[in-house]
Amino acid sequence: MTLNRRTFATLLAATSAAGIIGSPLVARAARPKVVVIGGGAGGATVARYLAKDSKGAIDVTLIEATKRYYTCFFSNLYLGEFRDYATIGHSYDGLANNHGVNVVHDWAVGVDAAGKTVSLASGASVAYDHLVVAPGIDMKYESVPGYSVEAQTKMPHAWKSGTQIQVLKAQVDSMPEGGTFVMVPPPNPFRCPPGPYERISMVASVLKKKNPTAKIIVLDPKEKFSKQALFTEGWQTHYPDMIEWIPASISGGVTSVNPDTMEIETDIETFKADAACVVPAQKAGRIAEMAGVLDGDWAPIDPANMRSRADANITVLGDASVASAMPKSGFSANSQAKVAANAIRGELTGTRVFDARYQNTCWSLIAAEDGVKVGATYKAGEANIEPTEKFISKTGEDADLRKTTYEESEGWYAGITADMFS
Repeated sequence: MTLNRRTFATLLAATSAAGIIGSPLVARAARPKVVVIGGGAGGATVARYLAKDSKGAIDVTLIEATKRYYTCFFSNLYLGEFRDYATIGHSYDGLANNHGVNVVHDWAVGVDAAGKTVSLASGASVAYDHLVVAPGIDMKYESVPGYSVEAQTKMPHAWKSGTQIQVLKAQVDSMPEGGTFVMVPPPNPFRCPPGPYERISMVASVLKKKNPTAKIIVLDPKEKFSKQALFTEGWQTHYPDMIEWIPASISGGVTSVNPDTMEIETDIETFKADAACVVPAQKAGRIAEMAGVLDGDWAPIDPANMRSRADANITVLGDASVASAMPKSGFSANSQAKVAANAIRGELTGTRVFDARYQNTCWSLIAAEDGVKVGATYKAGEANIEPTEKFISKTGEDADLRKTTYEESEGWYAGITADMFS
């Protein structure tokens, strides 16, 4: 058939009457593009909700280097032998197959904010109308004298998704009878405030069974820590005489570490470790700096929608953001992602945007079926994310309540990982 002007007009009228113009096939070509960098609790969640709730009206691309994501949250339970390593690993197949997210396994190595493109290590680039940056943390290795990228193979921090937690577990399991485990927690602010102290509890749980005369030394740069009364009570109950917590006011702080000799030096003493976990100070993932959204180590955001204060076309989620009263946690990132998805979808598709409401709970396991928690709900204030209600476990709680709290945490883990990846 020859397509002349009269034939074209006839086809145009017919397709318009049939509802084909404006159909998903036509609309898809003009769909706004959202690119998400980082596939953790913030990035995976925002990608899923943008694709799912927009019903295909937004083209969503998730850039994540790893093909399987191992959660930092609950990695301590693997260390304590309450979980297998495989159970904290998750695939991105559900995002691609169930919601049409374009999952690109590559490294994001640059952001052209003016041109609205993201450069990939493969040499490709991805255009966006809106960018979501959720890169998690990077380590400030220099914050601990003597520590380095190379040192982490002998004194693993195990504070990012990946296999370092397996290295740390192997070292704990290989400790000699009566040996010493040394933990160096990070200074504030850092990912998962109760995390170092849950880790100490999980190491103690393993040593109590396998190496009961071993000792744990905690060389803390801080004078207090999250859930301190709860952890201290738990340590005295479950691991008496095993754990010694030494704040910087007593030790003078860590002055150097030597991974070759496994020594940690302070003003008062040099500690010889058979196994050690050194967690340095932290900052936003490198790509956030490349995107130009940092003020110092972290990215300030608008509390109403998690938009970068430096660039309205960029949203920053999770650990990399300055979320005021909200701690840097998986739960926080997941909650922020839902607020951000609603705001981005509203702007790009003209749908309703609801007022921001955030929440967080941090569960910690002290010993078998002895779980504690702390958390809050939040609203968007004019300048900051502000708490509206807080809660925390109490010392002296009975065993049934602590067991229920632990079971609650297991249910939450199943729920949040489904919310991220299914």
